[in-house]
Amino acid sequence: MAAEATITEESLRAALIERLKATHVEIQDMSGGCGQAFTSLIVSPEFAGKNSLRRHRLVNAALRDEIARIHAWSAKCQTPDEYAREMAATGGEDRPPLDGTEDGKVAGVSG
Repeated sequence: MAAEATITEESLRAALIERLKATHVEIQDMSGGCGQAFTSLIVSPEFAGKNSLRRHRLVNAALRDEIARIHAWSAKCQTPDEYAREMAATGGEDRPPLDGTEDGKVAGVSG
């Protein structure tokens, strides 16, 4: 049996770009580098006309194998138009959600 590749920010980013035609993806590993907890901001035209639940289901289906191998996953899903409006409103400070973290890491995790 071959060892499975480690899940990384870059592997998740590449999968989302390929599978969802994402135009902008930000991934942050909140696990201290062990690849078990990630938060993300995903911008894709595939989200147009879909509510939040359908967007998240689309992401979960696209990353089914990856999500099954990690402990925690959160995603903020936006269309390109929504992302452009939010960037304009926040002065470019839009980032993946970091709720429940300390300095972008899950509490109690070193690294």
